Amino acid sequence: MAKTDLNQLTWFQAVAEERSFTKAAAKLGVAQSTLSHAIKQLEARMGIRLLTRTTRNVATTAAGERLLQTIAPRIGEIEDEIAALMAFREKPSGSIRLTLSDHALESVVWPKLKPVLNTYPDISVELILDSTFRNIVEEGFDAGVRLGESVEKDMIAVRIGPDWRLVAVASPGYFAAHGVPEHPQNLVRHVCINMRHETAGGLYAWEFEKDGQALRVRVNGQLTFNNSYAMIDAAVSGYGIAYVPENIVAQHIASSLLVQVLDDWSPFFDGYFLYYPSRRQNLPAFKVIVDALRFRG
Repeated sequence: MAKTDLNQLTWFQAVAEERSFTKAAAKLGVAQSTLSHAIKQLEARMGIRLLTRTTRNVATTAAGERLLQTIAPRIGEIEDEIAALMAFREKPSGSIRLTLSDHALESVVWPKLKPVLNTYPDISVELILDSTFRNIVEEGFDAGVRLGESVEKDMIAVRIGPDWRLVAVASPGYFAAHGVPEHPQNLVRHVCINMRHETAGGLYAWEFEKDGQALRVRVNGQLTFNNSYAMIDAAVSGYGIAYVPENIVAQHIASSLLVQVLDDWSPFFDGYFLYYPSRRQNLPAFKVIVDALRFRG
């Protein structure tokens, strides 16, 4: 068999992982017809079918899946080594891909990244906002950001922010009309603004704690979001009580747009951590990002 084109292997990996010629072509920056022709050449050279194609999707055959599992980690290692060689440049460079929530971005990550990007113009950062728990290795991320309690044990975790808590808030008009809850269990009789956890697929049960007593309350209301900022806007507009991060609602409380209740029942959570597999830690550009985000108290 003729020597395999490494470029074709990289393109095959992209198609197999994206399960789409269209998406893979866009990711690679090549024409779809060029990509399709290259994969057909690879299959012809190897004498086996690697992909099954239908009008709607693309899937790997048994042979294709075996090839993908063989080449993916090796191509990843080659890319990492090439990136590590960039340490010999005067300034670190490269692309860093992170998955994180909108709250983590606004409250911790973006304020720390802005000066770094000005200092290191050759470092590119892609930020994917998502509240689900992504598999950063399988999905091609360099790192993710989660609360400390949610980080997998086999990952390196670096604290990037302080502990924080959720607080229950509503507009003055809402409390004037419906009364003020004196205990978390009173919330079941109130109109509340729900948060959907995309990973679990269900609604978040509000967590409270006081004097060692922990409570989880499932609330009801007209509105459900998967975004804290939208919940705050709805609360300001009088649609009910929201349970949202204290640091992004503090200004609304200070200006009396919102009123905080059940303060002594609102516990602190572990702050945000940057987590990543050990093989990423020696890349110069990644080191710059980790050092910039690191929490220093």
